[in-house]
Amino acid sequence: MTTTTLAVLVPLLPFLGAAAGLLLGRTAPGFVRPLAVLPTLAALVLAVLVASRQGGGRAVDAVTELTPTGSVPVELALHIDGFAALVAVLVGCVATCVQIYSTGYLRDDPRYASYAALVSLFTSAMFLVVYSGDLMVLLVGWEIMGICSYFLVGHYWETPEARAASLKAFLVTKLGDVPFLIGLLALATEAGSFRITKILGAVANGSLDHPTLIALLLLAGVAGKSAQFPLHTWLPDAMAGPTPVSALIHAATMVAAGVYFVARLLPLFQASHAAMVVLAVMAAVTMVGSALAALAQDDIKRVLAYSTIGQLGYMTGALAAGDRGAAVFHLLSHGAFKALLFLAAGVIIHAAGTNSLAAMSRMRGLRDRVPDAYWTMTVALLALAAIPPFSGFFSKESVLGVAEHVATGHTEQAPGTAGWTVLLAGLFTALLTAAYATRLWLLAFRGRGAEAPDHGKQPLVMNAVLWVLAIPSLALGGLAFRLLPDWFDGHDLTPTLTTSVLGTGVALVGGIVTYAAWRHTTALADRPPLGAVAAHPEGDAALVEAEAIASHQPAYGNIAYAPDPSDPGRLLLGPLHRHAAVGFHLDAVYTALFVRPVQAGASLVRFLDREVVDTYVRGAGALPRRLGDAVRRAQTGNVQTYVSALLAGTVVLAVAAVLVATGA
Repeated sequence: MTTTTLAVLVPLLPFLGAAAGLLLGRTAPGFVRPLAVLPTLAALVLAVLVASRQGGGRAVDAVTELTPTGSVPVELALHIDGFAALVAVLVGCVATCVQIYSTGYLRDDPRYASYAALVSLFTSAMFLVVYSGDLMVLLVGWEIMGICSYFLVGHYWETPEARAASLKAFLVTKLGDVPFLIGLLALATEAGSFRITKILGAVANGSLDHPTLIALLLLAGVAGKSAQFPLHTWLPDAMAGPTPVSALIHAATMVAAGVYFVARLLPLFQASHAAMVVLAVMAAVTMVGSALAALAQDDIKRVLAYSTIGQLGYMTGALAAGDRGAAVFHLLSHGAFKALLFLAAGVIIHAAGTNSLAAMSRMRGLRDRVPDAYWTMTVALLALAAIPPFSGFFSKESVLGVAEHVATGHTEQAPGTAGWTVLLAGLFTALLTAAYATRLWLLAFRGRGAEAPDHGKQPLVMNAVLWVLAIPSLALGGLAFRLLPDWFDGHDLTPTLTTSVLGTGVALVGGIVTYAAWRHTTALADRPPLGAVAAHPEGDAALVEAEAIASHQPAYGNIAYAPDPSDPGRLLLGPLHRHAAVGFHLDAVYTALFVRPVQAGASLVRFLDREVVDTYVRGAGALPRRLGDAVRRAQTGNVQTYVSALLAGTVVLAVAAVLVATGA
């Protein structure tokens, strides 16, 4: 079987599995789990075969014209280079782990069949994006992922949070997709093709007349899909969905698509210095802002969501420095440890007996209750904090090293301004990342919160997946920079001394300071373990919600929980904490700029429709209605009235006739 055939089967198998799962979900429920796991597992095996055959060498290209479309054809094309081969393996690995994990996590969910089918379709769409050599076909996978995320984030549609989150994710990403589509059409018009290879050839030949405009339009879609400032606000709210979905979106699909797209077309963005500087500023603001917000969150999944936004900022920062190798390297490393973090958080949530919430202010004694999650999450947090020898150290170091080379003028693949912006923001974010990773570990496993109910031992399959993902979280970075340089355009991924010392140093400082702050706050909290501080009778939900909002904490049932006094985030952030806890009020800004004007416009249209248009309609119908009433009243059904009217009419006609005759 040829490499091209294998590559075609990779996205096709999960798609067929999704279709079969939807068709057989009700009639043959026993086939749902095999149809969820086996096609995705087979796609992973085929993706590994494709990667081994591609071998980091010359790209595999295949093309056939889809349909005649005039001067700019749309083609079914494959373009599989080393980056595509490795990212496809990541997608298959994470998707398979998520499907296996979900058989335990959602074993009692009545909508598991549709959930599993949508996860398979999601996976198929990402495979299509990774392997596609034609931008219009890539757009198909891009949009399918948006639809799948809408349904999966809203899986628990009974809750208003899930419904609002799914709608917000869809609308915010569509806000970026509109200029993205315009940019794709403009790019294809100037290059004369949607084919990636032809577009890159046109860029190399200087055939594009408006590279800056096209690059900025495309960046809008990338910001929406990959949750970069200012279109990142949908991702933290998307935590209302099932935790395995969060792992899939954050580690291998959806948010990875935007970074991967820029990596595919990096020479286009390098053709515009302005676009590279904009990309660097976007990455810097995203990194720093999301790390500060993560340090103030109470829900464990929201911490991880803001963490994902920041790590994606590192990837876009590497791209702004002109090195797609470092960006994809961090994409692979991050995919492994972030999937592990979310699935470990899922074990914690499952142990607490809730669907999606896990407030760290309620956690106590989890180390002994979920030992597998404790040890594997510790590994993943060390990788996230970029502590050597864990995988995150090597990939994050590659980003900082590239930025340092650009900033100091050792390479001219990007503007020096972009290099300095990414380097300084990256170092500061490394400090903050270690701080919120340490805080999460301390509050989750050594917290003083009110102990959540123990819902028993977790399914074996969930814990097994955690240990599988712990292996690449620990070893991927060290193996990749030694064994895979050919897969990354031949770039040397060996850590450099300067940025390694700086990055590791600031990470250690962040962790140590956070631990010291935690010890200080714990010593001050000389009271019994935290419990419910405000219990209200049934029906006082509004009061509970008000107290929860005031303290930036979630409310559970009819009980509002006070902040954990041992939380070091409040001490470290000080007055900034209340702003960081709500994402620096960016949602409020969007509400003022977009939501309220749209609502006001809708109210105006409704008023005009009811009070103006309907008035004319009612007026046009009033006259015939009154004439009808007059005629109806004449039909009394009384014969004497009819005879009297007839005689009266005869008399009137006779008199009129006489008058006319006399006048004549």
